[in-house]
Amino acid sequence: MISKKAKYAIKALKVLTEEYGKGPILISYISAKENIPKKFLEAILLELRNHGILQSQKGKGGGYLLRVDPGRVNLAQVLRVIDGPIAPTPCVSVNFYVKCDDCNDEVTCALRPIMERVRDANLGVYENTTLLTFQNPSSLETKEISIGAKTNELADSSANRMTA
Repeated sequence: MISKKAKYAIKALKVLTEEYGKGPILISYISAKENIPKKFLEAILLELRNHGILQSQKGKGGGYLLRVDPGRVNLAQVLRVIDGPIAPTPCVSVNFYVKCDDCNDEVTCALRPIMERVRDANLGVYENTTLLTFQNPSSLETKEISIGAKTNELADSSANRMTA
């Protein structure tokens, strides 16, 4: 589950994507449009700026704007900045790996392969969803995946179906 902070960050980036190329956007505009508390939004935007996703301009006509093309920013990048690791357990994290303290052997761990699949499924969506998706939400495909299927397999049977 993503945090409320991450959800607000994504909503703010949606607005900045819609306004891309039009100059800096005021925090108060983003706050009002997406119903995000202004003080909380200020901290979020500052964090995104400090990680190179946004840039800010001070003074009259100032505000925040995307530093890079929205097609080059994916949700995995945003979530890592705001929430840290995406992996469900630290032992399967791509960027924040830590051995689990309660695990004797990662090779024989029954939980680790499952958590790797959960991580890969989430990353597949997050890494392939850029900010441009907000301009065309219908471009997202909803695929049905059978429980137990590999993430790149579409299920043939209708039993145990789950919408991804």
